[in-house]
Amino acid sequence: MTSNITVLPLRQPDAVNDPLTAVLRDGARRLLAQAVEAEAEAFLTSMQDARLADGRERIVRHGHGPERVIQTGIGPVEVRRVKLRDRASGENGERIRFTSAILPRWARRTRSLDALLPILYLRGVSMGDFQEALGALLGKDAPNLSPSVIARLRGGWEADYARWQRRDLSARRYVYIWADGVYLQARMEPQADCMLVLIGATPEGKKELVGFQVGIRESAQSWRELLVDLKARGLVIAPEMATGDGALGFWKALEEVCPATRHQRCTVHKTANVLDKLPKSVQPAAKVDLREIWTAPDRATAETAVAVFAEKYGPKYEKAVTCLVKDRDALLTFYDFPAEHWDHLRTSNPIESVFATVRHRTVRSKGALSQDTARLMVFKLVMAAAKTWRRLKGENQLPKVVAGVTFRNGVEVANTPEQNAA
Repeated sequence: MTSNITVLPLRQPDAVNDPLTAVLRDGARRLLAQAVEAEAEAFLTSMQDARLADGRERIVRHGHGPERVIQTGIGPVEVRRVKLRDRASGENGERIRFTSAILPRWARRTRSLDALLPILYLRGVSMGDFQEALGALLGKDAPNLSPSVIARLRGGWEADYARWQRRDLSARRYVYIWADGVYLQARMEPQADCMLVLIGATPEGKKELVGFQVGIRESAQSWRELLVDLKARGLVIAPEMATGDGALGFWKALEEVCPATRHQRCTVHKTANVLDKLPKSVQPAAKVDLREIWTAPDRATAETAVAVFAEKYGPKYEKAVTCLVKDRDALLTFYDFPAEHWDHLRTSNPIESVFATVRHRTVRSKGALSQDTARLMVFKLVMAAAKTWRRLKGENQLPKVVAGVTFRNGVEVANTPEQNAA
């Protein structure tokens, strides 16, 4: 009997027919099984000399563990763990255990996927949207990725933050530091939080997150508490120079806790402050003139450019000139350090560029829910960004700075016999 039914079933929106992904998963399953077997065989080979009293092999195969599903970047992959047994485990002596580096005992996700989850959350994907977002990437049936699992992971991030805040700093030293305070508004809080951030450059030229805490605006007391805490945990050698904006609280606290540290005002912040005191029609030309100061080849040229700026704009825009001139010395401190470091030292960009991502996250989520969430979000984003921070240019000059070598206009000053005698 011929059927007259002409209705065709339509593919459901969440159903994806992707033969290529199926082939990749099947291949990954076979390769993973082979790798686990090879790892077990390598361990057995390395233990061939381990024998029982009667001459039998001490370590032998003991079947496989139950099959489990591992979430990977191409979806779920089934695998079974190889089990090895120590025949001498009941006798006196330490038991020999086999632990797979490829397939840890309690692993349910690849490490790369574990790293992806906080990034997705912190970059704007809410917990409620995780399964939908990851379902498109990993397949509809993606276990171990429910909102409750993400919540448990968040608890792990909090533990990471607590450990980081208690870490020992006695073996650390930072040649330069950058400081800034960034405000984030939490939805359940009456006022915006101020995140106090310190990033440091090690003698090897690597940038690291040094200090981070929530403060009461950018007050001297909040900065003092952060600096004193770092000192109490072993960071006793003061940095050679600190770069930051015009927040008076930081500079006051720095003078009290690290009086030997030189001050460098951020030229980007200063440019914005000066331009804010000029009419918009004048700002483009003034911006070019200010850039002539920051990019001058030596301090004398920069001082001349400051004088020219004051003479050019002083008669009509006294406030703009005063804003520039009052911090003249602190704006030009970088000339007393290696020229290779000038691009890094003139601005607090290492912090500003990181917080561009933080602000994007708070816009996407309409602000963090609470102070704790905002603090944790900022910490995880900064730590994730730290993995891609570039080293300082001219890192070979850093040991000289640490040793107290004098630089003038970015060039090392050779000591004369009279100076050496002194």
